[in-house]
Amino acid sequence: MWSKKIIVAKDGEEALDVLFQRGEDNKTQRRPDLILLDLKLPKVDGLEVLRQVKSNSKTKQLPVIILTSSKEEKDVVESYCLGVNSYLRKPVDFEKFGEVVKQLSLYWLLLNEQPPWNIDY
Repeated sequence: MWSKKIIVAKDGEEALDVLFQRGEDNKTQRRPDLILLDLKLPKVDGLEVLRQVKSNSKTKQLPVIILTSSKEEKDVVESYCLGVNSYLRKPVDFEKFGEVVKQLSLYWLLLNEQPPWNIDY
Protein backbone atom coordinates (compact mmCIF):
# COMPACT_ATOMS: atom_id res chain seq x y z
CA MET A 1 0.00 0.00 0.00
CA TRP A 2 1.08 3.64 -0.08
CA SER A 3 2.30 5.86 2.72
CA LYS A 4 0.94 9.35 3.21
CA LYS A 5 1.41 11.73 6.09
CA ILE A 6 -1.79 12.66 7.88
CA ILE A 7 -2.05 16.15 9.32
CA VAL A 8 -4.74 16.73 11.92
CA ALA A 9 -5.84 20.26 12.77
CA LYS A 10 -7.56 20.77 16.11
CA ASP A 11 -9.75 23.62 14.83
CA GLY A 12 -10.59 25.59 11.71
CA GLU A 13 -8.00 28.28 12.38
CA GLU A 14 -5.21 25.70 12.55
CA ALA A 15 -6.55 24.05 9.38
CA LEU A 16 -6.31 27.37 7.53
CA ASP A 17 -2.78 27.90 8.86
CA VAL A 18 -1.74 24.50 7.49
CA LEU A 19 -3.51 24.96 4.15
CA PHE A 20 -2.16 28.47 3.55
CA GLN A 21 1.24 27.64 5.04
CA ARG A 22 1.04 30.35 7.71
CA GLY A 23 3.44 30.18 10.63
CA GLU A 24 6.96 28.81 10.82
CA ASP A 25 5.90 25.17 11.34
CA ASN A 26 3.73 25.19 8.22
CA LYS A 27 6.00 27.02 5.76
CA THR A 28 8.11 23.95 5.04
CA GLN A 29 5.24 21.49 4.71
CA ARG A 30 3.63 20.87 1.37
CA ARG A 31 -0.10 21.29 1.06
CA PRO A 32 -2.19 18.16 1.54
CA ASP A 33 -3.40 16.15 -1.45
CA LEU A 34 -6.84 15.70 0.11
CA ILE A 35 -8.83 17.55 2.76
CA LEU A 36 -11.28 15.71 5.02
CA LEU A 37 -13.25 18.50 6.65
CA ASP A 38 -15.72 18.48 9.50
CA LEU A 39 -18.27 21.28 9.59
CA LYS A 40 -18.37 21.52 13.37
CA LEU A 41 -14.95 22.96 14.12
CA PRO A 42 -14.00 25.34 16.94
CA LYS A 43 -12.77 28.89 16.17
CA VAL A 44 -13.50 28.81 12.41
CA ASP A 45 -16.28 26.49 11.22
CA GLY A 46 -15.86 24.05 8.36
CA LEU A 47 -17.96 26.04 5.90
CA GLU A 48 -15.70 29.06 6.36
CA VAL A 49 -12.62 26.87 5.87
CA LEU A 50 -14.19 25.50 2.68
CA ARG A 51 -15.09 29.03 1.52
CA GLN A 52 -11.49 30.21 1.93
CA VAL A 53 -9.96 27.10 0.33
CA LYS A 54 -12.18 27.24 -2.74
CA SER A 55 -11.81 31.00 -3.21
CA ASN A 56 -8.00 30.95 -3.27
CA SER A 57 -6.21 30.23 -6.56
CA LYS A 58 -3.49 28.21 -4.78
CA THR A 59 -5.89 25.84 -3.00
CA LYS A 60 -9.12 25.80 -5.03
CA GLN A 61 -8.13 22.61 -6.88
CA LEU A 62 -7.58 20.61 -3.69
CA PRO A 63 -10.25 17.94 -3.30
CA VAL A 64 -12.34 18.64 -0.20
CA ILE A 65 -14.60 16.03 1.33
CA ILE A 66 -16.98 17.06 4.06
CA LEU A 67 -17.08 14.26 6.62
CA THR A 68 -19.49 15.38 9.30
CA SER A 69 -22.30 14.36 11.60
CA SER A 70 -24.55 17.17 10.32
CA LYS A 71 -27.81 16.03 8.78
CA GLU A 72 -28.91 19.59 7.96
CA GLU A 73 -29.98 19.96 4.33
CA LYS A 74 -28.73 23.57 4.34
CA ASP A 75 -25.21 22.33 5.20
CA VAL A 76 -25.24 19.93 2.24
CA VAL A 77 -26.54 22.60 -0.14
CA GLU A 78 -24.13 25.30 1.05
CA SER A 79 -21.16 22.89 0.92
CA TYR A 80 -21.85 22.09 -2.74
CA CYS A 81 -22.46 25.75 -3.56
CA LEU A 82 -19.02 26.52 -2.12
CA GLY A 83 -17.37 23.81 -4.25
CA VAL A 84 -17.03 20.74 -2.04
CA ASN A 85 -16.15 17.58 -3.96
CA SER A 86 -18.16 15.22 -1.78
CA TYR A 87 -20.36 15.34 1.34
CA LEU A 88 -20.54 12.32 3.62
CA ARG A 89 -22.07 11.74 7.02
CA LYS A 90 -19.71 10.18 9.54
CA PRO A 91 -20.63 6.69 10.66
CA VAL A 92 -21.02 6.56 14.44
CA ASP A 93 -19.21 3.25 14.73
CA PHE A 94 -15.42 3.82 14.86
CA GLU A 95 -14.58 0.75 12.76
CA LYS A 96 -17.02 1.84 10.05
CA PHE A 97 -15.57 5.35 10.22
CA GLY A 98 -12.06 3.94 9.68
CA GLU A 99 -13.28 1.94 6.69
CA VAL A 100 -14.93 5.02 5.14
CA VAL A 101 -11.70 7.01 5.51
CA LYS A 102 -9.70 4.14 3.99
CA GLN A 103 -12.04 3.88 0.98
CA LEU A 104 -12.01 7.66 0.49
CA SER A 105 -8.22 7.69 0.55
CA LEU A 106 -8.01 4.89 -1.99
CA TYR A 107 -10.33 6.66 -4.38
CA TRP A 108 -9.11 10.25 -4.05
CA LEU A 109 -5.39 9.55 -3.76
CA LEU A 110 -4.96 6.53 -6.04
CA LEU A 111 -7.83 6.21 -8.49
CA ASN A 112 -8.96 9.78 -9.09
CA GLU A 113 -7.05 11.70 -11.75
CA GLN A 114 -6.04 15.08 -10.34
CA PRO A 115 -4.65 18.09 -12.19
CA PRO A 116 -1.07 19.20 -11.60
CA TRP A 117 -1.02 21.50 -8.56
CA ASN A 118 1.57 23.91 -9.93
CA ILE A 119 -0.75 25.27 -12.62
CA ASP A 120 -2.77 28.38 -11.80
CA TYR A 121 -6.11 28.46 -13.67
